[in-house]
Amino acid sequence: MIGIMSAMHEELSAVLAEMADQQRVTVAGRDFWVGHWQGHSVVAVLSRIGKVAASTTASILLDRFQAGSVVFTGVAGGLAPEVRVGDVVVAQGFIQHDMDASPLCPKYEVPFYGRACFDAAPSLSAQLARASAQVLASASEHLGHEAMGQFKVSSPRVHQGLLISGDRFVSTSAESRILSKAFPSAMAVEMEGAAVAQVCWDYKAAFAAVRTVSDRADDAAHMDFQSFVSGVASRYSLAILSHWLKELPKEGPSIT
Repeated sequence: MIGIMSAMHEELSAVLAEMADQQRVTVAGRDFWVGHWQGHSVVAVLSRIGKVAASTTASILLDRFQAGSVVFTGVAGGLAPEVRVGDVVVAQGFIQHDMDASPLCPKYEVPFYGRACFDAAPSLSAQLARASAQVLASASEHLGHEAMGQFKVSSPRVHQGLLISGDRFVSTSAESRILSKAFPSAMAVEMEGAAVAQVCWDYKAAFAAVRTVSDRADDAAHMDFQSFVSGVASRYSLAILSHWLKELPKEGPSIT
């Protein structure tokens, strides 16, 4: 079973439209949609916003539905200078930028784990990076020239690297500079990935995340956010996931 977690309603709706045999199962106030897509058994769910809510969702996905691998789609704020609006970041690792249990353990390290960074599943991430590159190579076909012009998306690229997560929406240039200084290798910032990665680590399940860069995590981060999700991010997510599942062997992804 493949678990798909979507951060936004628009993304989940687009996925459900491709699952003709979907059945809804409600657990802990969350609707999990079980069905098939591109010949694979899939369970899709809205993650909800923030680390605690997303962790609860992931735990149910893994325990109740026995998902062997989980893919998270959503948006993020770009941090690295080369990451632009309309690009896609495929995570290779995840850190909680607001974790600080010092002096019990070093800043950012998760207590009792002996680590700050939780790695994405390399094979799964590589598969999603290839699918993302295929989709972005023909971005205008998926978005349309009007949307690309509206959001100034030009020659979008796929980046692989560190995603950092925290329970706040980073929306000022000052915050962005602080995070970039603390995490020089961070590609982007969001609110759920590192928490879900920790849950998947506990369950020994493969995890990967694909994030569309909606803004530069600066003073303009709030502008036209919902329009971007509808016009760009949800279309990217649907195309990337569909391409990935289509190319995936029917026996399922490697989780190494």
